[in-house]
Amino acid sequence: MAEKVRLNLLVSPELNDRLDTIAASAGATKTDVIRQAIALMEVAHQAKRESKHIGIASDRNKLETEFVGLL
Repeated sequence: MAEKVRLNLLVSPELNDRLDTIAASAGATKTDVIRQAIALMEVAHQAKRESKHIGIASDRNKLETEFVGLL
């Protein structure tokens, strides 16, 4: 396993509650949630560099909600 680096992160109580809620819903840890969020941001940044749209779709051919101003 790769060596790990410990980070200390200061967040508001509200953000901590949101992390707790997401982690509990996903059956994951807050660390897992943050790792997944970073992975999603990497994908979003790559898509933006490629002039692609970022959003939510229930059908492959129809973007229902586009994320604007995220990046």
